[in-house]
Amino acid sequence: MRLVMNEPTERTDRPYARRWWALLVLCLSLLIIVMANTALTVAAPDMTADLGLNSADLQWVIDGYTVPYAALMLLLGAIGDKYSRRGALVLGLVVFAGGSVFGYLADSSTTVIAARAVMGAGAAMIMPATLSLLASTFPRAERAKAITLWTATAGLAIAAGPLVAGALLADHGWSSTFLINVPIAVLAILGAFVLVPPSKSADRGRIDYGGGLLSVVWIAALIYMIIEGPHFGWGVKAVMAAVVAGAALVAFVVWELRHPRPLLDVRRFTHRGFAGSNLAVALFFLAVFGAFYYLTQHLQFVLGYDALDTGLRMLPLAGAVFAGAALTGFLTPRVGMKWTVTAGMVGGTAALALLTRVDAGSSYVDFVAPLVVLGLSIGLALSPCTDAIMGAFPESELGVGGAVNDTSLELGGSLGIAILGSLLATSYSGHLSDATAGSKLPASSLSTAQDSVGAGYAVAQGIGAKARQLAEQAAHTSDPQQAERLRAQAEQLGGGARKMTDAVGSAFSDAVAHTSLIGAVILGIGTVVAALLLPGKEKTVAEPADESKELESAGAR
Repeated sequence: MRLVMNEPTERTDRPYARRWWALLVLCLSLLIIVMANTALTVAAPDMTADLGLNSADLQWVIDGYTVPYAALMLLLGAIGDKYSRRGALVLGLVVFAGGSVFGYLADSSTTVIAARAVMGAGAAMIMPATLSLLASTFPRAERAKAITLWTATAGLAIAAGPLVAGALLADHGWSSTFLINVPIAVLAILGAFVLVPPSKSADRGRIDYGGGLLSVVWIAALIYMIIEGPHFGWGVKAVMAAVVAGAALVAFVVWELRHPRPLLDVRRFTHRGFAGSNLAVALFFLAVFGAFYYLTQHLQFVLGYDALDTGLRMLPLAGAVFAGAALTGFLTPRVGMKWTVTAGMVGGTAALALLTRVDAGSSYVDFVAPLVVLGLSIGLALSPCTDAIMGAFPESELGVGGAVNDTSLELGGSLGIAILGSLLATSYSGHLSDATAGSKLPASSLSTAQDSVGAGYAVAQGIGAKARQLAEQAAHTSDPQQAERLRAQAEQLGGGARKMTDAVGSAFSDAVAHTSLIGAVILGIGTVVAALLLPGKEKTVAEPADESKELESAGAR
């Protein structure tokens, strides 16, 4: 057995013998990309307290990863196609691991955001490379099964991130969560050289760098607008980002339509199946990322679970993703992708609808069914769409195909966190104001508590601490009248602290229910649109890729 695999699969007459081991390497690479975000959700409270982050800082710690990740994928996917898909994977893993070490050493919000941006750039190389290498390594008859396992890995990472991060946070600081990625990246790099065959396009031609630059500009501006507007208000920055995104998108489409070898043939989006698959991916992850954003907060803040317990309680989601993926492998060949994907989206809508029942008295048991249904839905919906999107591209553009799929996913996730996160914050603020109406809570304290559920509980704890301080003073005061006054004030503040705690939990629970209702409506409407666009069992998603090129490639072998 060769120590380093250097023979491209295009030069062999039979399927690559170690392709399933190669898939394991690709899945490991995918694992750290997803875990980088899900682990952060449970590390965020400790990071906020240690670095003194405000809500804007924390938002950009999360989204500093997203902007370069989404913006660079299309161009980097094309570069990987031309020069080396395995090389793009390995370089991306090196950059990602370097950013993780940088994050571990960071000691301010600025350096953490910078580290996350470096990790995002690495992820933009890794993500399209995993799909393009998968498609080039597996024969078409096995691609759907391989993509199903790739999808299931994403579901595993959703739960594994909080679980591993929670275990680390039990004995270490938040910075240790960045180091989760390093040993996995090293293992994936070694595995890539030993098990993953090299691959690149035989006839990619010159890269359309003009279209690539325009794609970076419009996607980056769009993501920035999605983050800035809902969270920080539609000021000059958000409006300018919207203008730049719109202008750059129009310029990108015009450029690609006129270019002889475009980075992305935008005419593919005129095919209903291709457009429907991308729409389904984007809308589904709008719901998944948005729901995950507030579910982890509810488990940690309202129900009081620590980071490890939160991770453990997300495991039903991971198990359900694997079950859904198994169902996809059984159902899609029999009923077609249209019905499998539609069933997954209906399930996602139902999961959000179940969350509308959340209230102040809800326990973890009330979240199990939504988590299971959501996991099953991810397994059902994602892999058929990914398989269809990848199948719409010729072998020379597999990296671009992977980038298109992943950009749809990331845009949907960003929209989910921005839209549903903004709705959650507004709803929580309004419900908290109603719940504390008539109280003697100072306006400044109410404003602080309305900033986030964590800030609300911090205000309640501050009131409770003041009550305990007055009670201790009363116990050490020799003047009976003064002691009585202090005890009365302590009791009043203690009661106020309990009421504030109840008000914060109730307001956030009501906000989760309200936001879930909006999310269910959005995904429900999207389900109808996607179902109308997706092809039936006997139709293809898009026009077949250039068959003459495939025949020439086969003849060359």
